[in-house]
Amino acid sequence: MNTVRPESLVLFCLTPGGVALAERLRAVLPVTCFTSEPLLKKGFRPFMGSFAQTVKDAFPVHSALIFIGATGIAVRMIAPLLQDKMSDPAVVVIDERGQHVISLLSGHMGGANALACYLAGVLGADPVITTATDVNGLAALDTLASQLDARMENLRDGVKTINQMLVSGQQVGLWWDDDFASQQHQVTTDGFINVAELSALPRLDALVCVTLRARLPEVNCPVFKLVPRRIVAGIGCRRNTPFTVLHKLLAEQLQARRLDSLALRAIGSIDLKQDEPGLQALAQCYQVPFEIFSASELQPGEAHFPVSAFVREVAGVGSVSGPVAWLMSGGHLLGETLREQGVTLTLGVVH
Repeated sequence: MNTVRPESLVLFCLTPGGVALAERLRAVLPVTCFTSEPLLKKGFRPFMGSFAQTVKDAFPVHSALIFIGATGIAVRMIAPLLQDKMSDPAVVVIDERGQHVISLLSGHMGGANALACYLAGVLGADPVITTATDVNGLAALDTLASQLDARMENLRDGVKTINQMLVSGQQVGLWWDDDFASQQHQVTTDGFINVAELSALPRLDALVCVTLRARLPEVNCPVFKLVPRRIVAGIGCRRNTPFTVLHKLLAEQLQARRLDSLALRAIGSIDLKQDEPGLQALAQCYQVPFEIFSASELQPGEAHFPVSAFVREVAGVGSVSGPVAWLMSGGHLLGETLREQGVTLTLGVVH
């Protein structure tokens, strides 16, 4: 899932007018600007080989691409690069006079709609948004997922179904588990029907549930569970602990706390384990980052956990999984540390 990160904005301009407009944006945004050699100014970079090659290289590594120029040129540049609406970057096009800012690609998941509106505000331009939910003043499931940093089984199908229901005027409920009830006023929910209790549903065509729970009570309409990524796992282990062992223990810990595995946000360990094959495979399996920490980073949290003289001698800190989970979650742990088969595993929750 893409979200626009300001530090990964990249901009392409091809004319003197485009360069002038790019300079206005550089004054307020941390954006990397590319142009041709004859138009180079201080702070700009030349195209690497060619305009097309520079776009090709930037597309998979930047969160958002901004083109100043004709929409047709942007379309021709990105067309061979498109992969998936869930992972393609945001693409925004601005005419060189700065009158219109067009959200061209990844309006919801990539954040192009939000970026276009922001840039339009900076330039005093008109944002051009064409996604059906937005033009009808409605929320969208993929926007909600992006705002909550949430995942869903078969999100692509869920987005297609729910967004079509919303623009067709069907009754789509939205229920928030207690942990997330306070967030419902911080996100866009126009078009959804607020549901307070699962035990007393109004007539609905579908229901979206924001929750970390692995299972929900049965209801009398299709349920689409949106799972915010909030759970972190600190793990310590012996060298060359098999992936199968690590996977089994983590799955059991999530199940014991009735947590959906989609709620996992990151796996972490000490830097001595950064090349541990089992931990790397575990993070890849769950499609989450594998974060590593130095002993000095973990030492402040060590006082909250039982320590081992052996672990201290080897790692420079007396405990690994607990301090890692403590650091990653801001001190919000879930249950006790598991110690089994040479593995220590501590869960935390990010608030």
